[in-house]
Amino acid sequence: MKISITGLLLLFVFSSANLFAQQGGKVLEEQHIKSKILKRNVDYAVYLPPDYGTAHRSYPIVYLLHGYTDNHTGWLQFGEINRYADKAIADGTIPPMVIVMPNADSSWYINSYDGKEKYEDFFVKEFMPQVEKEYNIKAEKKYRGIAGLSMGGYGTLIYTLKHPELFAAGAALSAAVFPDDQIISTPDDTWDKIFGQLWGRGLKGKDRINAAWQGYSVLGLVQSKSADELNDVRYWIDCGDDDFLTKGNCMLHIALSEKKVPHEFRVRDGAHTWTYWRTGIVDALAFIGDSFRQK
Repeated sequence: MKISITGLLLLFVFSSANLFAQQGGKVLEEQHIKSKILKRNVDYAVYLPPDYGTAHRSYPIVYLLHGYTDNHTGWLQFGEINRYADKAIADGTIPPMVIVMPNADSSWYINSYDGKEKYEDFFVKEFMPQVEKEYNIKAEKKYRGIAGLSMGGYGTLIYTLKHPELFAAGAALSAAVFPDDQIISTPDDTWDKIFGQLWGRGLKGKDRINAAWQGYSVLGLVQSKSADELNDVRYWIDCGDDDFLTKGNCMLHIALSEKKVPHEFRVRDGAHTWTYWRTGIVDALAFIGDSFRQK
């Protein structure tokens, strides 16, 4: 069989184009930081966009937080975030960005009432500064976003409400937003297993609405801030209509609306599942990515 020079050139061009099209971002799954605050190593994973290392530029960053019982690999293994990010970057839905996924165990991303776990201090004072020195990051508020699901959605809201100077936008998917009445009525065994380490063990009923809880109540923080303060961050809130957390998310939407704070609120068909989060993460990242683009 004879192949002409022209045919060989066309074959080479098409093969090269196909290879280029198949190239995706790079995932570093087992990174870690030695934390003086937590007195242990903290694992994290990183998604680097396809042109990282060749474009000779710095990138905006999104911190992507996992849910309760998951770890830093959850968004990769179950959320397939690298595949979704590759496609969204390729078609221009989101700008090229570095996505960082830290392990938070069951800390809920906050400082515990007894000072034994200071994850919030670690995240703000150690994790972010070290990560943003390690990689080619635009270390500025206007190029920094945060997102997460469930416990990670709660962490997203807490960090944007308590540290608005750090983030341009936050996207909370199925965020664990608890009204006071749900905290009061939480079964005792559930409280002690999940929340006691955070806000006080052995507490019952209204005793749970203590200073420790109020300092980390999403709805309470929103109520305590002015509209101008809340406008420092762009908010995306997304929760399924069959999710057990719908009530808290709707109350958050109402609280922001009453203060006339612009935000995006989505209630889609779905429950507290990875199917829901996978189908929502690109829209969430696109919302954050719009904050990075110059108008």
